[in-house]
Amino acid sequence: MVDHAKAQAAGAERRLQELGITLPPPPTPFGAYVEAIRTGNLVFFSGMLPVVGHEPRYIGRVGGALAAEDGRKAAETATLSALAAARDYLGSLDRVVRVVKLGVYIATEGDFRDHPKVADGASEMLLAVFGEEKLSGRVVLGVASLPLGVPIELELVLEVEG
Repeated sequence: MVDHAKAQAAGAERRLQELGITLPPPPTPFGAYVEAIRTGNLVFFSGMLPVVGHEPRYIGRVGGALAAEDGRKAAETATLSALAAARDYLGSLDRVVRVVKLGVYIATEGDFRDHPKVADGASEMLLAVFGEEKLSGRVVLGVASLPLGVPIELELVLEVEG
């Protein structure tokens, strides 16, 4: 369990170290787009997938080939990719003022209903790294398919220092 008081007192980079989290290499585009774009104090990230080194770590739909726990782990992996992209773009995660938006898209079988449990893999990772005071609301959607056959795609918007 994460000590929220301790998480709030330390910077994001220090919390990563304390949690023993090593970020993967930052993701690179799979097509004609950029991973991040800034307007004002907001940074919008392209959809983050559960990939490492351009290779999907999870394939399939949650509630079918993958259990909810697999989807949760895929959400954690996609969040680590998002954090790596943010660090690469910003130079340091300590520049993040707030997580403005988290969208979690989950490729599911039609009767799957545990979307919140799967999405918690992303939310809890962001909570551990940034602390409760920087956490956002979120949108969680079940969809028929996602790029490369992965089960999770994240949408992330961060507010950053001027």
